[in-house]
Amino acid sequence: MTIPGIEVPDDLGMDEPAARAVTPDGDLLLLVSGGSPAARAAAYAQDDDLTCVMEITDVAPVSVPQRIRGRAWVAGWLTPVRGGDRAASAALLAAAHPVGELLGLGEALQPDSAGGPRARTAAWTLLRLEVAEACVDDLWGADGVEPDEFAQATPDPMAPHEAELLQHLHAAHSDQVRGLCALLGERSSVVCTRGPAIPVALDRFGLRVRFTDDADQPFDARFDFPEPVRSVTELRHAMHALFEAAAD
Repeated sequence: MTIPGIEVPDDLGMDEPAARAVTPDGDLLLLVSGGSPAARAAAYAQDDDLTCVMEITDVAPVSVPQRIRGRAWVAGWLTPVRGGDRAASAALLAAAHPVGELLGLGEALQPDSAGGPRARTAAWTLLRLEVAEACVDDLWGADGVEPDEFAQATPDPMAPHEAELLQHLHAAHSDQVRGLCALLGERSSVVCTRGPAIPVALDRFGLRVRFTDDADQPFDARFDFPEPVRSVTELRHAMHALFEAAAD
């Protein structure tokens, strides 16, 4: 996270949220170290006093050159989660993350002292980032996201399973994944000539595979499913349909 006017040591990672979740209104809830610059700055913040930009880097869960698949930036106003909002915020965080990631949540829920921010530094602090704007930059280019669009977005049902599924496809179905090159038509003779075909991204709409072309350069191809999948079971059927189409 970047807060204008506040320097964060690059090597400590203290300002990185241990957990995050999105409220129904589209705000970001962040569980951060109580000693982090963000927690200290936000302790006295009111409304739009403190601006903040959070950068999110999407890294492929398989070993491949140029593993960064995209980046996103979310900018807005940072404040501490106070009073009665803490219990509801904690419930959202607990639903979004395994228990092991939230060992500091109990302390973050402790009430403030009567004088305002706690006299001692808590190990963990709950912060709220009210979203003003967002931007996504990936293979298909950069585009802005309005706060209303951000609030209405729903998690992809494949996201919790993506890493495991991509690793399984790469380890157990590498020949079939490479066979998808047949679906690229005339381009297949140019972009599928060297090295393995590596599945690098998976969502409810389709699979992204990285091939290597004649110039030894990576080429990413997108294979869309006939319709969005809602579960791992539906994904299996969609993948089998892709493999069968490539084999015909």
